[in-house]
Amino acid sequence: MAINVNTVYQTVLLILNKEQRGYMTPDEFNSVATQVQLEIFEKYFEDLNQQIRVPQTDFNYSDRVENIDEKIAIFKTFGNAIFQTNATTTNKYFTLPNQNAYGSSVSFYRLGTVTYNNEVELQRLQRNDFYTSEKSKLTKATKTFPTYLFEQGTDPENGGARVPVLFVRPTSIIDNIQVDYIRKPLDPAWTFTVGTLGQYQFNLIEQSAAVPTGHVDFELHTSEQTEVILRILMYAGIIIKDTQIIQAAAQQVQMDEMNKKS
Repeated sequence: MAINVNTVYQTVLLILNKEQRGYMTPDEFNSVATQVQLEIFEKYFEDLNQQIRVPQTDFNYSDRVENIDEKIAIFKTFGNAIFQTNATTTNKYFTLPNQNAYGSSVSFYRLGTVTYNNEVELQRLQRNDFYTSEKSKLTKATKTFPTYLFEQGTDPENGGARVPVLFVRPTSIIDNIQVDYIRKPLDPAWTFTVGTLGQYQFNLIEQSAAVPTGHVDFELHTSEQTEVILRILMYAGIIIKDTQIIQAAAQQVQMDEMNKKS
């Protein structure tokens, strides 16, 4: 379901060079492509929130809520939180998984459901409620009704880097915390080798642990290919200082957005 990074780059170059408007280097493309993918990805959540409030069609393929959720589903994953004990304080907490349940390394983006023993859902509380609820026997957290606070902490396994963590109550829970979350998309990369004539030759092999220099496709849903190209062209117009490209691409993006929401 990925969008081929070479297809996007070649299309962008074709449009830019059609009237000899300029050129976009692979490094410039990769930087802009990463930004564009994140812009479109982040917009999914706002679009979903907006569409939930309006009536939807009975036809599955035209249901906008289902279609947006399908695009987000590519990045849904889960894993086990890692219990940590801070050596300088009495706080005990969990760091979010840096590997999902399938063994793939992932970067956390948004938190979903947190469960204990894969069956009891933890209630998320704000800082004030998290601590004051512990003062009463009626509201005090138990293993049957656990709670958690989601804030920033440190990861001792990563040199003390500041990371989002889970403070779980009751403190007797020190394992079996599962987290459903949205991972961050991998940065797209158009990689290449230099040919005998000094030309850039696209690396057809996809990046992996065995081939770290391989290319990385856009992870967005294939239906986003047109918007990806248009948004990259907007940035390309800024790079080559061509206002006509910026305006034309921006107008088309705006029209597409209006059509999605109308």
